[in-house]
Amino acid sequence: MAHLYLKAVHIIFIVTWFAGLFYMPRLLIYIREAFDKTEEEKKYTLPQLTLMAKRLWWGITWPSAIITLGLGVAMLVNQPHWLSLPFMHLKLTLVFFLYLYHYSLQIIFQQLQKGLTKYSSNQLRFWNEVATLFLIAIVFLIVLKDSLSMVWGLAGLFVVTFLILAGMKIYKKYRNNA
Repeated sequence: MAHLYLKAVHIIFIVTWFAGLFYMPRLLIYIREAFDKTEEEKKYTLPQLTLMAKRLWWGITWPSAIITLGLGVAMLVNQPHWLSLPFMHLKLTLVFFLYLYHYSLQIIFQQLQKGLTKYSSNQLRFWNEVATLFLIAIVFLIVLKDSLSMVWGLAGLFVVTFLILAGMKIYKKYRNNA
């Protein structure tokens, strides 16, 4: 029974973590675009966006990532046989890369706080979609579990990736014409 409680709370913190991973890159895009505004606009916009990002990042995203990790470890300690299942190795690999993605957002945020604009807003828009791809891959993997389903899941992931990239291209064209 303890396992079910661990799983329920784990899922809750995954949701809050992903809420942060979905919204933080959007804020980073807005912060990046604020650097291109007039000094007058920048004076008001940049501090507000930075404050919003700090509160999201340190108040929701990081705590949720840490609690998610702790609960995930607790579930594996409670159910160690999961580590012998092939799908779990792939899931843990994807989760490892998800934490690297999380950390990349931390680096970009720190750069923007220092006034370094290494990435364009279009590059950040692309980076904004990475969390979605991780979510899709991990959910399908954890729900379907078998190898054939993983193949179909990866094929679906490539289709979703293509659709996201096509949508971004269409949006960019629309935005440039507006």
